[in-house]
Amino acid sequence: MIATQTPLLAEMNWIVKEDEPCSEHGKFVSEELYWREYYHHPDFNYEWNDGYLEEKPMANYVEATMYAWFLDILRRFLTVEPIARVTLLEIGVYMALPHKTAIRKPDLGVVLNRNQTALGDYDCSYHGTFDLCVESVSRSSHHEIERDTVVKRAEYEAAGVQEYYILDEQGKDMAFLQNIGGIYRPIRPVGGVIQSTVLAGFQFRIEDLYRQPSLIELAMDPVYQKFVIPEYQAERQEKIIAWLYAEQERREKESALLRAKQEYQRAEQQRQRAEQERQRAEQERQRADYERQEKERLLAKLKELGIQLD
Repeated sequence: MIATQTPLLAEMNWIVKEDEPCSEHGKFVSEELYWREYYHHPDFNYEWNDGYLEEKPMANYVEATMYAWFLDILRRFLTVEPIARVTLLEIGVYMALPHKTAIRKPDLGVVLNRNQTALGDYDCSYHGTFDLCVESVSRSSHHEIERDTVVKRAEYEAAGVQEYYILDEQGKDMAFLQNIGGIYRPIRPVGGVIQSTVLAGFQFRIEDLYRQPSLIELAMDPVYQKFVIPEYQAERQEKIIAWLYAEQERREKESALLRAKQEYQRAEQQRQRAEQERQRAEQERQRADYERQEKERLLAKLKELGIQLD
């Protein structure tokens, strides 16, 4: 039997579909209309590419965890070294490029404190040039991949963004780029570690983006220990110093005990030598007494026999 919908059920399904918001990706709108109605859209996160709406896709779990881990260590670095501010995808950047105009919402943007266009506390958009942009590649379609790896790369490069990181949970399009003379060049890892040229001192191991070590593990890692849980490092350092003092005290006590033991052994050896000398002197005295007594008995015997010795 083939199931059929009743008119009432069909009408209810139509009502549900009518109530569901639909993406307007690809729609041509003016910049004014974009700022007014689409920049803070309640259901979709839109960027504006020279007149056309481009919806930012939702990340899957693995993409989100990689991005979250990176964001966490970056925030910890900026807590220790407060040299910049971080924006998330709620804040867009206006870019008047030579060949077009675009409004992008990078997954993560960094504005240095020394940037000539400051990021204010209540700014909802940014009209300067980010110092660093990060995009997490969505593999929902080839178009989404190309937008992050080709289109946005060219836009950020032309806009003068000093560093551009592309996070890719599959590793195929992972990239860490720095702007040298207006052209993006790969940042060469040192021992597998990416060292930022924009954020002096910020560094991370590429493989850790996939492995995502715990904070305690990072705090013990020379790559991260300067900015991950510094209070743990301070406490650990205090414990190490306390241990070193205790170890030094223990060694000094052991050394003092060893010296005392050596002194005791030397004194004991001297006592034993003195005792041996006393015993030898006693033996000599006994031999001398014995010889004297023997001589006296011999003289007495000779006297009895009438033998007179000269």
